[in-house]
Amino acid sequence: MATRADILLPILAKLEQHVDWSDEDRHAFNALPVRCIDLKAGAHLAREGDALGTCGALLSGFAFLHRILSDGSRQIVSVRIPGDFLNLQGGLLQTASHNVQMLTPARLAVLQVSDISALATERPTIHRALWLSTLLDSAIYSQWITSVGRRDARSRIAHLLCEFAIRLRGIGLCDALTYAFPMTQEQLGDATGLTSVHVNRMLQQLRKEGLIRLQDRSVTIEDWQGLSRAASFDAAYLYQNTVEAAPASL
Repeated sequence: MATRADILLPILAKLEQHVDWSDEDRHAFNALPVRCIDLKAGAHLAREGDALGTCGALLSGFAFLHRILSDGSRQIVSVRIPGDFLNLQGGLLQTASHNVQMLTPARLAVLQVSDISALATERPTIHRALWLSTLLDSAIYSQWITSVGRRDARSRIAHLLCEFAIRLRGIGLCDALTYAFPMTQEQLGDATGLTSVHVNRMLQQLRKEGLIRLQDRSVTIEDWQGLSRAASFDAAYLYQNTVEAAPASL
C-alpha cells in the first residue's frame, strides 16, 4: 500500500525531469495537502467556465482537454498522461479554460491552488519546475496547432503517434515501441481536425506501409524512422533528454 509520501511521486517525477530538487524541496512538495479521487472514463473534472480553487494531477490513467463549439462539435486540444497536471493554469486563473474529461478510468490527486502558489513562492526550485511544466505544455500546444493548420492528414496522425511514444516512454509506459492508445477514432479526429472516416483511412495507410501495427487498443511502431519521416517529427520540443528518438528503439 502506498504511503502518504508516495501519493505525489508520479507528479514529482515529472517535475524533476528538468530541475534538480533538494531533499527539502521534495519533502515540502510531498507534504502538500492532497485528496485522491477516482473517476470513470468520460467523467469530467471541470467544465469550461467553472470557478476553480483546486487543480487535479493524474496519478494513473489518461485525460483530455477540449472545447465544445456552438454547433456541438468538439476540439480536443491536449491529452494528459500520468504525472501531468490537468488544469493548473485554470486553477491559477480561478476559472476553467477547458473542459477536463477522462479518456480512461483515472486516479487523480486534487490540490488546493493556494497551497501550490504558497509553496512556489517559498521555494524557487519548485516555482521554476512548475513554470517549466507550463512551458512544456505550451510547446506541445504549438505542435498541435501546427498539425491542424499545416500538416496533411497522414502527417497529423503520424506526428501524434510519435509524440505519444516519446511522452509515454519518458514515464515507462512505452515498452519496445508498443504502448496503450486509449483514443477512439472519433477522438483522434477531434484532436487532429479530421473525420473519423479520414482517421481510419490514414491509420490503415500507415499500417499498410509497415510503419505501425494496431491491436487491442495499443499501437506498435514497426518502423520508427519511417514514421518519423512521415510526420516530419523532431522530438526536441518535448525536451526529454533521457529519451533517444532512434531507429528500432527509443
